[in-house]
Amino acid sequence: MGFRHKDIIALKDLTKEEIELLLNTADSLDEINRRDIKKVPTLRGRTVVNLFYEASTRTRTSFEIAAKRLSCDTVNITASTSSVTKGETLSDTANNILAMKPDIIVMRHSISGAHEYLAKRVSCSVINAGDGAHEHPSQGLLDMLTMRQKYGRIEGLKVAIVGDITHSRVARSNIYGLTTMGAQVFLAGPPTMMPVGIERLGNVTVCKDMREAVDRADVVMMLRIQLERQGKTLLPSMREYARYFGLNPEVLKLAKPGAIVMHPGPINRGVEMSSYVADCDQSYILKQVSNGVAIRMAMLYHVCGGEPAEG
Repeated sequence: MGFRHKDIIALKDLTKEEIELLLNTADSLDEINRRDIKKVPTLRGRTVVNLFYEASTRTRTSFEIAAKRLSCDTVNITASTSSVTKGETLSDTANNILAMKPDIIVMRHSISGAHEYLAKRVSCSVINAGDGAHEHPSQGLLDMLTMRQKYGRIEGLKVAIVGDITHSRVARSNIYGLTTMGAQVFLAGPPTMMPVGIERLGNVTVCKDMREAVDRADVVMMLRIQLERQGKTLLPSMREYARYFGLNPEVLKLAKPGAIVMHPGPINRGVEMSSYVADCDQSYILKQVSNGVAIRMAMLYHVCGGEPAEG
């Protein structure tokens, strides 16, 4: 099958077959990242604009590296150094960029739904690099790629997602993607950070206790506390959060032997997890970062109309 979408806005919009196609393509393209000369002419002549209204290290850098490894020309724009500071609207910014004939706009924005708004107004492809507390599809895909590389499958895995579920776009993309692929998802977090009705997003189980979620899990995914998206009244203190919802060696022992630990970054060490856990052999956090380049290469490739990769 081919990839039928002009844009990649949300994993909610993708079928199981389309997710598998992106994962298979990423596996194929990852070979480029292990070469001495890490560049192929696949998308030569295409222009990618990285438009970031929020701070980013991993996502923006890996999208830029992914584009360059496919021989795209890249332009990076941050809100703090653009005409946004002079009052320019998203629509006007997009129209001005579009007048320069880019092929793809990769955007991160603080407002949920900004990408859908943009995609309806521009002729080039739009890739969501994170919008508000809505979705972060490339993170969800690279997380699934990491799990599949470890276990050879996603279906049937028990995945515990722990932390600030309410404000996490990573959690939402993973819920949509993992349940579509047949994984069992267990959520845990403070009651003030667990949205009412989250079960409606997919076949997920909400646990009152972190230990219940982690028990016999194949994957333990810890989330960053989204302080920039929440009021200060949601947490009594960081120390209390770490006590009840931080991952330490004792809690990790409840997971299956060899279970992997994941985190979208950046990590608040000593809060979401101990430094020991972050750096232990079971930590796949840096593997996630590495897989981010491959999965973003696959996303750029397919919105440009690439042919299906071999499975």
